[in-house]
Amino acid sequence: MGFYFDKMSVLVVEDTLPMRTLVTTVLETLGVGRVFTATDGEAGFQLFCAKNPDVVITDWHMEPVNGIDLVKRIRISEQSTHKTVPIIMMSGYSAYPRVSMARDVGVTEFLVKPFSTDDLAKRIAYVINKPRDFVVSNDYFGPDRRRRMDDDYSGKMKRESDRNKVYL
Repeated sequence: MGFYFDKMSVLVVEDTLPMRTLVTTVLETLGVGRVFTATDGEAGFQLFCAKNPDVVITDWHMEPVNGIDLVKRIRISEQSTHKTVPIIMMSGYSAYPRVSMARDVGVTEFLVKPFSTDDLAKRIAYVINKPRDFVVSNDYFGPDRRRRMDDDYSGKMKRESDRNKVYL
């Protein structure tokens, strides 16, 4: 199944010019209609609020505001224009604690550098094709972190602690 990304807008937040150029070029090659770029989390958040992109792709390590702080602001700030936007986090570090931390702040997908054009295209297609429910609880707002489907389970809540969560 082919995808048509021409109506989509993507915000790329990456501090390194060669990587920012590479991601932008890949997105343009995939046919993404509008690509906005920023060099750190603060500039990225301002552009996010102004442009309201369909997808955000952000690096983790940036100064002065990193990608984790950007994700937190997008998910919980009163100024955020689209708190449920799909966010793809890029990082050269793939250790479980890092991926887990990204997931726990509300990242939708994780992409390990270096990556191929196909890897990026698959992540974008995945967030479009299989949007995840959002969970609201006392200590988390973001995409449902559970990916496995249990065919024997008939309800939404699998854990005792799910009673405090609201699914959007």
